[in-house]
Amino acid sequence: MSLMDKLIKNSTIKLTSAIGDSKVFGKKEMAPTSVPMINVALSGRVDGGLVPGLLMLAGPSKHFKSAFALLMAAAYQKKYPEAVVLFYDSEFGTPQAYFESFGINMAQVIHTPITDVEQLKFDIMKQLESIDKKDRVVIVVDSIGNLASKKEVDDAMNEKSVADMTRAKQMKSLFRMVTPHLNLKDIPLIAVNHTYKEIGLYPKDIVSGGTGAYYSSDAIWIIGRQQEKDGTEIAGYHFVINIEKSRHVREKSKIPITVTFEGGIMKWSGLLDVAEKGGFIRKPKVGWYEPINPETGEVLTEKLMRAKEIANSGEFWKMMFEKTELANYIKMQYTMGTRSLMSDDDQVATNNDEEEFEDD
Repeated sequence: MSLMDKLIKNSTIKLTSAIGDSKVFGKKEMAPTSVPMINVALSGRVDGGLVPGLLMLAGPSKHFKSAFALLMAAAYQKKYPEAVVLFYDSEFGTPQAYFESFGINMAQVIHTPITDVEQLKFDIMKQLESIDKKDRVVIVVDSIGNLASKKEVDDAMNEKSVADMTRAKQMKSLFRMVTPHLNLKDIPLIAVNHTYKEIGLYPKDIVSGGTGAYYSSDAIWIIGRQQEKDGTEIAGYHFVINIEKSRHVREKSKIPITVTFEGGIMKWSGLLDVAEKGGFIRKPKVGWYEPINPETGEVLTEKLMRAKEIANSGEFWKMMFEKTELANYIKMQYTMGTRSLMSDDDQVATNNDEEEFEDD
């Protein structure tokens, strides 16, 4: 018996194996959404998508966090039609029509109302224990930031107004217990959260929930927005997904996504900015664009185009992905590096002649 076989046999953990044979370690399946730049934010690739683990969507109110979560849940159900959505609800502000607008199969959604962190922790752990690795389940919590602790609720019922020091501890306990199960059983959990501004001269956005939420998350998005105007009227919003933390995407990346009141999430939004930056689209004159192949210099269309024509054209972007290396460029720009973390320089060493050091 080899040393490897002996050590594997001696392990008390059922899933122990050689890393090449591991059922846990290795490539994870992705559930692609219909929006290429959302896939980039999730995995660094336009053909990527939602991966198992804890994804935290954080931002102020009315920043489309719940909608992004439902878009991903719908993508998961599209890839796995038998998949069940576990929807934990503390805000009670998402109507059934909103689910249906994203194409979610309502017959495969379990709605669980929650009022405190402990309720969520106990129920979600019981569900995770019962789920097998082959089961297809996606979990949405809307929201983490709106949850009180049981102590806070009990104090209010007893007309006590005292500081609650237990919420952060319970939140940390929740994520510490949940995260291993998600990765062991290939389950995505999308948690909606809030942000607040830290106090200081240059305040930055802080994710609610304390260090437990930050350390346990596989990925954290902090979502910002600007108004999209049609003349003087507000027509929608330009959202910016700031990658605060990720196992797949370069941290501090910024992913632009446009949402209009009439059309919802613009499927091809964000691509024009990236393509122009990479030299795949140029502006020969103000307000006009033309696509090119940067490797050959070939112009790919016969006429110049306006930004709106490009931004909303599926045919245009399919042509760009087929005729250029745009997809590979995006992957190189956003995906976490896979090159060696060690320098190629020779190992630091002394010369062959040993030097003698004498004590003073």
